[in-house]
Parts: sequence; structure tokens; C-alpha cells
Amino acid sequence: MNTLLTIAELQHRTESDLRALFRQASQALARTAAGTPERRNNLATIENIARALAHAPGARGF
Repeated sequence: MNTLLTIAELQHRTESDLRALFRQASQALARTAAGTPERRNNLATIENIARALAHAPGARGF
């Protein structure tokens, strides 16, 4: 996953979708080199997913 997912793209996803995306982004992060644009995008995506999860209806958090 090398694309940046925005809050707007994530806000209508279900909790299970967000958790799956979080797992995928975390795995992609592990495959990136430090200081690369891909790594920055993955980190930003993970932060956005975490924010979306925090605001998801009925979300239990991590």
C-alpha cells in the first residue's frame, strides 16, 4: 500500500474495513526504507486510519 489514504476516504468505512487497512498499511510500512516518500505515506495513512477508527461508530479502539 503506497498510496496515501485521507480521512475523507476513510470516514465512511466500517470498523472491520479500517482494521484490515491498518494491517495492510502496517505490513507495507515494514517493507519500506527509512526516509523514503513511500514510508512517509504509509505512516500518514496509519495515522489517518487510527483517527478514523477512533471516530468510527461503536469503535472499541485498539
